[in-house]
Amino acid sequence: MAKKIRGVMFEENLKNSMGLEFYNLSHRFGYQSPNWPYFEDVKIERIHYMAKSGVLSQRITTSMHNTTHIDAPAHVIQGTPFIDEVPLPHFFGSGIVVSIPKKKWEPITGDDLEAACGKIVRPRDVVIVNTGWHKFYDDSEDYFCRAPGFVPSAGEWFVKKKVKVIGHDTQANDHPLATAIGPQRNGPLHPHLAEEYREWSGGRDWKDDFPEWEPVHRILFKNGIMGIENVGGDIDKVTGRRCTFAYFPWNWDRGDGCIVRLVAMFDPKQKFRIERGEKFK
Repeated sequence: MAKKIRGVMFEENLKNSMGLEFYNLSHRFGYQSPNWPYFEDVKIERIHYMAKSGVLSQRITTSMHNTTHIDAPAHVIQGTPFIDEVPLPHFFGSGIVVSIPKKKWEPITGDDLEAACGKIVRPRDVVIVNTGWHKFYDDSEDYFCRAPGFVPSAGEWFVKKKVKVIGHDTQANDHPLATAIGPQRNGPLHPHLAEEYREWSGGRDWKDDFPEWEPVHRILFKNGIMGIENVGGDIDKVTGRRCTFAYFPWNWDRGDGCIVRLVAMFDPKQKFRIERGEKFK
């Protein structure tokens, strides 16, 4: 039921007095964690430390779009809600983790989603997609530039199914070539990929195949659906299962996104309860 960590006893993720199972679905955050191609590295400085002050405190400088994180609508669409304005129910809920294996640059379509989970998804579900790409998570072009990704039909499918939040183990809510990595606004960050895409696609121009800048972001955010990017951790252990999710936001004013700790929870014996908020003496 408990284990000792550095001399202190804690309850375990899978064995605890609540009878719940907790699975971490987040990649690590910290110095030199893999970063989107035009963001600065995370900086963590010890302001106080044991030998000097008898207490440990740290200062962190970071983009809020580092490692596993959630985008607020304001990240892409001017005049929409910031992270501190999104109500808390959107950071908690039930849903599914579904397997949709994909290879380099392959699209994730609405048809893919319908075939994988169209019969089991419920309105207001959280839907996490496991493409297998979390295994490539690294400071590399392969992960950030050559990943598969959602295309507009997927965004439209999420809206049609009234999904609350989506998540995925790839670099962005859009296909990478529909971001600044490709021939889009603020890009291309990697012009050399144009010829590589032409060879991969059998002669097509990436500007023709990806004419819009981050269209899935826009479809989702205009409909109040936030997206969790770079999901990882124990995602394989919970794929194919219905889960309860919690993801903990940093409540900072006018934030366009935030790093999250994404957790999936199971209650095998159905003993855990959500309190009713009754008054007590």
